[in-house]
Amino acid sequence: MIQLFSEGAYLVDGTTLVKESEAGALKQLVGEKVSKEDAAKNTIAYGILRDHNTSGNMEKLQIKFDKLTSHDITFVGIIQTARASGIEKFPVPYVLTNCHNSLCAVGGTINEDDHMFGLTAAKKYGGVYVPPHQAVIHQFAREMLAGGGKMILGSDSHTRYGALGTMAMGEGGPELVKQLLNRTYDINMPGVIGIYLKGKPVKGVGPQDVALAIIGAVFEKGYVNNKVMEFVGPGVSNLSADFRIGVDVMTTETTCLSSIWRTDDKIKEFYEIHGRSEDFKELNPGKVAYYDGIVEVDLDKIKPMIAMPFHPSNTYTIEEVNANLDDILADVEKRALVSLDGAVDYSLRDKVRDGKLYVDQGIIAGCAGGGYENICAAANILKGASIGSDEFTLSVYPASTPIYMELVKNGAVADLMQTGAIVKTAFCGPCFGAGDTPANNAFSIRHSTRNFPNREGSKLQNGQISSVALMDARSIAATAANKGYLTAATDVEASDFIPKYHFDKAIYDNRVFDSKGVADPSVEIQFGPNIKDWPEMSALPQNMLLKVVSEIHDPVTTTDELIPSGETSSYRSNPLGLAEFALSRKDPAYVGLAKEVQKAQKAIEAGEDAAEAFPEVKDILATVKESYADVTQDNLGIGSTIFAVKPGDGSAREQAASCQKVLGGWANIANEYATKRYRSNLINWGMLPFTIKKGDLPFKNKDYIFVPEIRKAVEDKLTSIPAYVVNEGMKEITLTLGELTDDEREIILKGCLINYYRD
Repeated sequence: MIQLFSEGAYLVDGTTLVKESEAGALKQLVGEKVSKEDAAKNTIAYGILRDHNTSGNMEKLQIKFDKLTSHDITFVGIIQTARASGIEKFPVPYVLTNCHNSLCAVGGTINEDDHMFGLTAAKKYGGVYVPPHQAVIHQFAREMLAGGGKMILGSDSHTRYGALGTMAMGEGGPELVKQLLNRTYDINMPGVIGIYLKGKPVKGVGPQDVALAIIGAVFEKGYVNNKVMEFVGPGVSNLSADFRIGVDVMTTETTCLSSIWRTDDKIKEFYEIHGRSEDFKELNPGKVAYYDGIVEVDLDKIKPMIAMPFHPSNTYTIEEVNANLDDILADVEKRALVSLDGAVDYSLRDKVRDGKLYVDQGIIAGCAGGGYENICAAANILKGASIGSDEFTLSVYPASTPIYMELVKNGAVADLMQTGAIVKTAFCGPCFGAGDTPANNAFSIRHSTRNFPNREGSKLQNGQISSVALMDARSIAATAANKGYLTAATDVEASDFIPKYHFDKAIYDNRVFDSKGVADPSVEIQFGPNIKDWPEMSALPQNMLLKVVSEIHDPVTTTDELIPSGETSSYRSNPLGLAEFALSRKDPAYVGLAKEVQKAQKAIEAGEDAAEAFPEVKDILATVKESYADVTQDNLGIGSTIFAVKPGDGSAREQAASCQKVLGGWANIANEYATKRYRSNLINWGMLPFTIKKGDLPFKNKDYIFVPEIRKAVEDKLTSIPAYVVNEGMKEITLTLGELTDDEREIILKGCLINYYRD
């Protein structure tokens, strides 16, 4: 089904793979010697990155993006940061969508206050404002922003438009601030992995099935981590544009940096349907292209898939699950012990009735599931059926109002609603815990992007637990037709006819505010009482004393665990208010411990005695001074840090870092970082992204770590940083700082990105 090459490979004429170790055969095939270095320049990704690089050095990229996009969880913080840094006008098209805080009712006027902030900001600085319920962020971008050979940066991790020929990346808000201030996105030239597709999916297999099969094969191995996934091969032509889009959006769950696909007449037709034929560009790799690795996907052999709790990589075929229920459910329970820390009892055994697994809820939604073809296929399967009058429910969220309108016109909405399903407006809520939260102990199947612990909205700290498995819309519909019995779409008979799609742009013309890039400085930004400025942040001190206030040994820590989604999203415009939720599901003691330590730093900043403000540090400082007599409050910073094995998987949300920062966090310590974007978020908020070798940890939670001359170490570009565990008699340890650009070092020295631009 899927094969991972253990070496690089050449692709000849877009169809023939030649492993690097068989380079002799390559010469025979093409008639001349081809260097690996030259062939690497023939990938689609290389060409697009070259066209957007401003550094003149293809090893050290400085990228300028064509367009930017954000949603209502992130755009307030981004624009506030840009305002603090002196922005006068958006230099490139910047689209503000409102698809996250549009149905949650938490916080009174907070949500609509954020929306009005966005509308007035779009007017003042020359942006585009998409009102609530019109479209989810990524569907609007596909319909109205993407373009062949272009690059888009979004403040959402699922910013992926590669199927349309656009290299797109999801990053934390500070990276968008840099673009708004005419700075660059600085990265090393990423590796490029070829995703070689061959064959054609069988009837009943959808894009989520292909995506989950790929995620399951590559995630744990880190095969595409921080690399570009380039989709090539003859199988691409056997997939519709919608199908490709559905696979592409899920590439985020592999931890890749970005994605790009070869384009053809089907993508040309997509642009024509959306009235933007001029934005199509045919993209293909050169005659001989070199890839750092190959994922070979035989589409013929992909079966309906399911990602069991609690990660998109925990994949099986539905057939496997139904044939091996006891073993697989036992494995899920074992994983739950790690993910949930034993906080609640968790089991899916009660979902098994007469040897069959029954689910409680089905959801088809958002940027992954809410596409036109997915919903048409689900309607075909459900036509004439009933989802029943028991506990099972089904909700469908078309990804945009134009899609919704077409589904109404062709009768798909009527077919769905007649079964008992509910069809709702464009909203990302089910993907991050702000809509359709299941009952306690309920099990939901969803065509959405993630199934991390509690991401569906349950509150572990309140003794609640529900869980999610990811599936394709087709198999969700088949399961719904069987009233909740887990069923693969290949096991049911249904029409596979999909009516031709017609896009009605008038819907957006009538409702979306588009400044056409013209700023109006006379407009006053509309603030609500919850929209707060960022607190002042100190520059990096000469010496640093860190208290470890959380120690997490899960194999991977997600950004949902660092700062929960769902109900907290309404507080994203209030840095200190949101910070109260930091690590609340993973380590409820974190906030209190961090705030206690912060008292010492606040005392230092106020010229007061740190030991008096936080007596616990008195003896710690005395121990430090025995070895470093010149350490005083004038050259010392006191703050907190957390340890996690591999933090940062999942969302691009910058608040996973900024919440730690505003609570006095100076650093993270990890064995490795799950994604580039989380590490970048730490840096942009002035936090040190330390790593430490795997093995027994030389410190424990609530220990103090003294890092002498840390400012000089950053200035001198040191990577190996000596530090001392104070509680262990000043036991020396070594922390490591990975590669940092000169700008990143300066941001850390200044204390955060805001200070960097302000100064």
